[in-house]
Amino acid sequence: MHDKSEIKALYQKMIDGWNNRNAHDMAGQFTKSGESIGFDGSLMSGQDEMIAQLSGIFNEHPTPPFVTKIKEIRFIGEDTAILRAIVGMVPPGQTELDPELNAYQTIVAVKQPRQWKIELLQNTPAQYHGRPDLVEEITEELKSEM
Repeated sequence: MHDKSEIKALYQKMIDGWNNRNAHDMAGQFTKSGESIGFDGSLMSGQDEMIAQLSGIFNEHPTPPFVTKIKEIRFIGEDTAILRAIVGMVPPGQTELDPELNAYQTIVAVKQPRQWKIELLQNTPAQYHGRPDLVEEITEELKSEM
């Protein structure tokens, strides 16, 4: 039987790394060769590159924290899992989620000898072009997580 709580905890540690603006903590949740595809399509490959790029981002920009809601965790075999979540952000100086920052996050997690690690993080904007009702639906769902 698979334990979804381990995958949920792994994801939360990654999110905490971002929200605490700690590049080492965030990158540490990935495999050595793990990859992260950002909201803007940028690619970070490997922990070292993640630490370097995230450190620069955190030092140069007031990054907003994520508000998350896990939608699904499913296992593919004994040592691979997929987690899908919706995320939003409250920009610095504001109190409400900015719907333009809503996204889907998907991680592919792999079982390492002692723990689960992220092999891939994919951030995809949830803009639903021409369907503002769907943007509002996600925003309202995320508000309940704040």
